[in-house]
Amino acid sequence: MNNRCILQPALLLCFSTTALSLRYNLLRLQQFNSSVECQKLLEQLNERPAECLSDRMDFKIPKEIKHPQQFQKAQAAFVIYEMLKDIFHVFKKGYSNPDWNNTIVTDLLRELDHQMDLLNTMVVEKLGEENKSKAYSGTILRLKSYYVRIWMYLEAKEYSSCAWRVVRDELYWNFSFINRLTDKFQN
Repeated sequence: MNNRCILQPALLLCFSTTALSLRYNLLRLQQFNSSVECQKLLEQLNERPAECLSDRMDFKIPKEIKHPQQFQKAQAAFVIYEMLKDIFHVFKKGYSNPDWNNTIVTDLLRELDHQMDLLNTMVVEKLGEENKSKAYSGTILRLKSYYVRIWMYLEAKEYSSCAWRVVRDELYWNFSFINRLTDKFQN
């Protein structure tokens, strides 16, 4: 009788772990495909002419984002979510480059919104406040400062076409970092 009482919770735990693992694998695939789509959309925006090379800037993305070995699945999901949210806000609130095709920017915003919804539905909501607070350590604060530097750069350059192209290039690389973080979803 006691064995039966232990067996049921053990089986439930095993099935829920398997279900979560499958969810992460699906999320990893969807996240990767969506990131590639965002990079393609960014590539479709005007190329950076030679005269913009002097406008380059190192926005200093946090080192742990470039080299995310220390992140666990849950933390990586929260960091990706925050990155997507901040990229979305850069384009949504600051978009003012008349040289860009509005349809491409709208498609990019739609894809970013889709990624955030997917992450929120599949992971962020389910993991709770404890994991969220772990992810919101210094990493998220440094990440927020990084995006503030991008905003300040755009403002200082008065949202010029060159400034937008530099920011576009920087955000393009963000998706490579997001894909590295997405690899944390692998079993």
